[in-house]
Amino acid sequence: MKYNRPHATAPWGTMAKDWELGIDYPRMVRERFQRAQNAVKAAGLGAVLCFNVDNVRYVTGTHIGEWVRDKFDRYCLCPRDGQPYLWDPAPPAKRISSPWIAEHLAAPISTLQGALPPGVGAEQAFARQIKKMLVHYGIEREPLGIDLLELPMLRALEKEGIEVVDGQQAMLDAREIKTAQEIQCLKVAAAMVDATYYDICKAIRPGVRENELVAIANDRLFRLGSERVECVNSVAGPRGTPHSHTFSDRIIQPGDMVYLDIMHSFNGYRTCYYRTFVCGEPNKHQIEAYETASKWISASIDAIRPGATVEEVASVWPAAEEFGYEDEDEAFLLQYGHGIGLSLWERPIISRRFSGQSTVLKEGMVFAVETWKGAADGSGAARIEEEVVVTKDGCEVITNFPSDRLISCGLPGCDVF
Repeated sequence: MKYNRPHATAPWGTMAKDWELGIDYPRMVRERFQRAQNAVKAAGLGAVLCFNVDNVRYVTGTHIGEWVRDKFDRYCLCPRDGQPYLWDPAPPAKRISSPWIAEHLAAPISTLQGALPPGVGAEQAFARQIKKMLVHYGIEREPLGIDLLELPMLRALEKEGIEVVDGQQAMLDAREIKTAQEIQCLKVAAAMVDATYYDICKAIRPGVRENELVAIANDRLFRLGSERVECVNSVAGPRGTPHSHTFSDRIIQPGDMVYLDIMHSFNGYRTCYYRTFVCGEPNKHQIEAYETASKWISASIDAIRPGATVEEVASVWPAAEEFGYEDEDEAFLLQYGHGIGLSLWERPIISRRFSGQSTVLKEGMVFAVETWKGAADGSGAARIEEEVVVTKDGCEVITNFPSDRLISCGLPGCDVF
């Protein structure tokens, strides 16, 4: 690995304090909404109606837990002028916990993804609710952007005479560049995974199962203050080639390569962070696979700078056929890059599979780059991932657990016992 990990802008702690600045959350909420509102204006929309829980959080600075993610029972309006409006399942609680939205808040109307049958009339009541609010803001004749929506609700809006258009692009425009406070949250989230990988190193040994490593990761992250542990991929030995993208109850054996991807969130801000280990001493095929994956990720990091295109970054990675796959469709996600923020896959998306993108890297973007290479003897695979912040003259790597070598664990004489 040739790249540096500067600590000049190391993250603040996980708690607010009266004696140290820390992360300025009120400022972050204000700045995010301003970016969202500017994006609505730039797109020529009257407003964006957001159902995606990450968009709702970005616009309103409110949250109600992960249980609502698949309910379609929480949404907000980001108008081109004026304050945002939130429809939340628990308005009385929000008036206490989130007073900045208390005067722009009501209960939602939803079919709960069809659980309420059409005869109830929820679709029509929802459409009237939205139309009333558009009239309130004076934008009922303007295009209404929507990020995602149930089809019956969409049709009901159209029957109310509302012009519905794609609003997700405006929201992605807003979220593409991270504010200084968002970057601090992302750094804290990554630091929590740094600590988790130390626990993983100590736990890898013959007889431990993949799912036990997942349990260790969940325990450490929640103790550190994680809001959500979305997924932990834990893949050992031959299960790593081809990549299975999940964990099992496989028992780790001496000689197994073991890689994990830890996806969690700190105050909503996510990680996607692979590391690879070996139980015992690696053989020559495993070392070769790791060094190859390391070479590819180093080359992509060297290519990251403001003004570079996503295609320039992807071009340093090998074609699918060069690492054992039939085509780029099958190899998708193995040599890959994706934006990270409140969502796991934001802009930019970097892949040889998708050519012709116009996305140019900009200072303040935060994304992950990841590579994969199977060992020639079939004993496992190497998977490395780094998260980077695009700076004025390159990038800063914010994932700090060592990746300069394949770390040996679990047997006498190894790096970690």
